[in-house]
Amino acid sequence: MHALHARLPKNFVLEERLERYRDVIELAPEHWRGRWAEACWPGIGAAGPDVPRYREVRLDLGCGKGAFAVEAARHEPDVLFVAMDSEPICVAYAAQRVHESGLTNVVVVPGTGMRVREFFSPGELGRIYLNFPTPFPRKRDAGKRMASMERLMDFRDVLAQGAEVRLRTDSQPLFDFMLTQVPLAGYELLWASRDARAERPDEPSSEYEERLGAQGARVLALSTTPGPAPRRAVQTAELSLAAYLPHDLESLEALSYAPHGMEATVTNLRNRALRTAARREGPAADA
Repeated sequence: MHALHARLPKNFVLEERLERYRDVIELAPEHWRGRWAEACWPGIGAAGPDVPRYREVRLDLGCGKGAFAVEAARHEPDVLFVAMDSEPICVAYAAQRVHESGLTNVVVVPGTGMRVREFFSPGELGRIYLNFPTPFPRKRDAGKRMASMERLMDFRDVLAQGAEVRLRTDSQPLFDFMLTQVPLAGYELLWASRDARAERPDEPSSEYEERLGAQGARVLALSTTPGPAPRRAVQTAELSLAAYLPHDLESLEALSYAPHGMEATVTNLRNRALRTAARREGPAADA
């Protein structure tokens, strides 16, 4: 998830917060690999054929402050939501939100998407949410993206048959990049939208989405599911997200919202387009 740059309360002490809400934080998620649905059922600590279990386990990867996971869990109490984030501050805030909600079907996990195969067994997850992942626009940082062919290949190992990966983002370049990654990883596109909040208004939202919406951002979203695995997954797409921005002046001028991390790039492309247009119009104006 994008860096939140949250303004911390004056007396915020991270260690104290993590200790206060430790009842909803799992610090050793690898111990529950293959057993999440049974082990996290309220009051249950062991697995067995007759032990109650959640209908499905879903991963909110990059959960931020936990608003999406809590709202989604409230709507589907028979589904276990694992809210994961690599930022300790986000883990603390998400744990507080989960604790105060009183919900028992959300657990907060410190971790990154690079470790999903350590934390979950084959076929264990029914859905992975990528809600506003950090886009890492530069080519040299492309390996850090959660929305990529490489990560989709990793996700194959933990997704159940018919499971989904759902992406929500404010970044048009990341969205269009992901559209190139889906077929490269042998996934099938189930649906895609360039205005998901308008088309799917009942979907839970995160605090980040609410803030971006107030700034004029549209939510782009897609859902994809693994198809036949490619014999050899090869990255053939352009990795720099600048390549996915519109390059004509009219489209750039219409782009009122610059995607996160690409504000300077958009400004430079606009200025370059203006200079090019001015040079083209110069001789005609003199004539």
